[in-house]
Amino acid sequence: MTSLFDNYPMPQTFDEMFEAPGKPRPHYARLYQMLNELSADQFEPRRQVADMDFLRRGITFTVYSSDEGVEKIFPFDLIPRIVPLSEWRVLEAGLQQRIRALNLFLQDIYHDRRILRDGVIPFDLVLGSSNYRWEMIGIDPPRDVYIHIVGTDLVRDNRGAYHVLEDNLRTPSGVSYMLLNRTVLKTTFPSVFAGTQVLPVETYPQELLKVLRSMSPTSSDPQVAVLTPGLYNSAYFEHSFLARAMGVPLVEGGDLVVHDHRLFMRTTHGLRPIDVLYRRVDDDYLDPLAFRADSILGVAGLLNTYRAGNVALVNAPGTGVADDKAIYAYVPEMIRYYLSEEPLIEIVPTYLGRRAEDLAYMLDEMPSLVIKEVGNSGGYGMLIGPHATSAEIDAFRKKVRADPSNYIAQPVIVLSTHPTYVNGQFVPRHVDLRPYILYGEQITIIPGGLTRVAMQEGSLIVNSSQGGGSKDTWVVAD
Repeated sequence: MTSLFDNYPMPQTFDEMFEAPGKPRPHYARLYQMLNELSADQFEPRRQVADMDFLRRGITFTVYSSDEGVEKIFPFDLIPRIVPLSEWRVLEAGLQQRIRALNLFLQDIYHDRRILRDGVIPFDLVLGSSNYRWEMIGIDPPRDVYIHIVGTDLVRDNRGAYHVLEDNLRTPSGVSYMLLNRTVLKTTFPSVFAGTQVLPVETYPQELLKVLRSMSPTSSDPQVAVLTPGLYNSAYFEHSFLARAMGVPLVEGGDLVVHDHRLFMRTTHGLRPIDVLYRRVDDDYLDPLAFRADSILGVAGLLNTYRAGNVALVNAPGTGVADDKAIYAYVPEMIRYYLSEEPLIEIVPTYLGRRAEDLAYMLDEMPSLVIKEVGNSGGYGMLIGPHATSAEIDAFRKKVRADPSNYIAQPVIVLSTHPTYVNGQFVPRHVDLRPYILYGEQITIIPGGLTRVAMQEGSLIVNSSQGGGSKDTWVVAD
């Protein structure tokens, strides 16, 4: 029988499963042996069942770059990614360190601004950010926690070293896919778990609810709700999934009303108080009295209710300034400044267009760099120099010259690869890892996270909104 691994090419970068051709890393040995005994005729039906399971559950994502229609089944690959527990513990410590420093940074810049006055980070970089919310100055969120839910993207370079690629601090998405990847894999390919102690991810909804309830400023029996922009939002499935899993209401702006500086949900039995709002609506649309006056997605008077200490907003408004791609370059300095520690996980070297020397380098070396808009996400507003045409590079160079402060540059990190099932065989595809961090009375990191996969050969863009897929991620004892 021909093995699905027979023609697996060893990539030029770090491969998660293989350390040499045909030689799996020790923590992959059992999985490799099992998969190596399967033919395409045996594996393909499992893939089809998984796709049908995702379709039946309504697991879709909006792919804005597709010409085939926007709603697509979320691509799921049946070969799990494995992270040894000893490796995970190092990542866990580094992520906890990072989230503490970022939270202290947010508390500082909306109060005393010590880090700015001490010259560690430029005033204008922070106060001039489009994500800095002047309305948040002086507001004390419950327990001084701004970023309760975080998805931090990690990548590995060609030596296998982890780097933080970016932090997602506003309304990070994808955790429902982490949970459902595990569920669907157990349903469609249960034998792959045999003899392996995989740490659970299924506790996430309970841990999330615990964090939300712990943030209540007003009640010993807090009422929690999830605020969604509505059915047509790209992540609506996740909003409804998490609300169901936690057993709390899923609401839209029209379901809520502020009265006497308290937030209420309209019900058939009258108004019901809401103490904690897990909002999946961006800052700009959260309150038409405070932000965009034309918003119909939020609740008029919500920010005043928050300012009065009568509701918790998760995550707090104004957190987006801390995941600005230019601010990212200063996170190692934040860690040193606030914690007096050295960063445990490195960042990718970053050049800022606002610095004359960096700008000159960006413009000269653009064909070899990744250029990103500081406030964009999801793989949009970026140029991957080595994969771009001369015309695309020239057009981007003009954009950078016109508004240098809006861009950063980084060297191309050729992401690690992982065997992925494509067209009847296992092939290497680039991956990243998004662990999910919960910050309440303590910091909790769910063991695993979401491994995202660039499904196209050679592509480095793993974002779901641009056609990327995902894998179940296992944390296992060494």
